[in-house]
Amino acid sequence: MYRFLLTPRWLALHVVVLLVIPAFVFLGRWQFGRFEERSANSERVTANIEAAPVPLDRLAAPGQQVRASDRFRTVTVSGTYDPSHALVVRRRPQEGRAGYYVLTPLVTGNGTAVIVNRGWVKAGATADTPPDVPAPPTGQVTVTGRLRPSETEESSGIRDLVGLPAGQVLLINADKIGKGLPYQLVGGYVELTRQQPAATPAPEPVPEPDVGSGGGLNLAYGVQWWLFIGIAIGGWILLIRRELAERRAKEASEQEKVETSATY
Repeated sequence: MYRFLLTPRWLALHVVVLLVIPAFVFLGRWQFGRFEERSANSERVTANIEAAPVPLDRLAAPGQQVRASDRFRTVTVSGTYDPSHALVVRRRPQEGRAGYYVLTPLVTGNGTAVIVNRGWVKAGATADTPPDVPAPPTGQVTVTGRLRPSETEESSGIRDLVGLPAGQVLLINADKIGKGLPYQLVGGYVELTRQQPAATPAPEPVPEPDVGSGGGLNLAYGVQWWLFIGIAIGGWILLIRRELAERRAKEASEQEKVETSATY
């Protein structure tokens, strides 16, 4: 009765099911791994944002890359702005509006400085029109902000280009920006959240990072892939049972015909 399971058509189905099951297991485990990774990252970023501010020099120094574990940590740093080496970062939309980030080095003394992202300004009337950038305050200031690692093409997904207008960049990369400056830059930058004394007018603040749902979608996808395993096995069994029922019904019908013929 079950010999039909060894026919070419059924053997092909068995192979498909046996290949699909481990594939779904792998995809489910991969999604669960992504869930754990993103949840840990979300928790770390949230903890860093909520942590009490610490001096910048405790977490970063010239020639030292900001550690991933310190990303978005709140830091404080004092110094004087150097508007002569200010830059704007192209292609930085905010709330659906085209615009730029405003970068100004903050000289902290002893031949060192840190790039401060002072905030966002809207784009000019045309692509070639420079944006209107409020000047930074003069004299000594104390900046509080989120510590960020330098951007790269790999980390940002932004392709760096040459031949940009003077004073414009596409990536906030301390190593590249620091070339030719009269001081050493900390290997990262600070995203300003508060400043004393405050500046008026000033660029719009950069919104807090979206920590997301902690990989909730990955968890849902992982469960979905593993549910597909049950569906595949259940469908396989259902097809076998249906084929078996049809064959039994056919045999019963043929047997009934034989018995009817014998009666007459």
